[in-house]
Amino acid sequence: MGLYIMISNLTDEGRKTLKKNPERILEVNKEIEKMGAKVHAQYAVLGPYDFINVIEAPSNEVIAKVSMELGARGTVQIVTLAAIPVPEFIDKLRSGH
Repeated sequence: MGLYIMISNLTDEGRKTLKKNPERILEVNKEIEKMGAKVHAQYAVLGPYDFINVIEAPSNEVIAKVSMELGARGTVQIVTLAAIPVPEFIDKLRSGH
């Protein structure tokens, strides 16, 4: 399982939806789980983005599907980044792989 950082901005439609139904965020998390991934941490943030999520998924293909499915709704724009825990990164540097 890999870790991914999903950074997102709501569209105008997404802001309207969230204002009417704030619990929609939790409903989307359940939908993400049905697609084979799991939200480990989720933050509403200030600045250039609205949300940052830490998501675990079994493959790049699964997280790509999650990103595309959510983005296709027109309520959110998403940037997804693969994340490597620092201890694992250090191990890879030490082993030369």
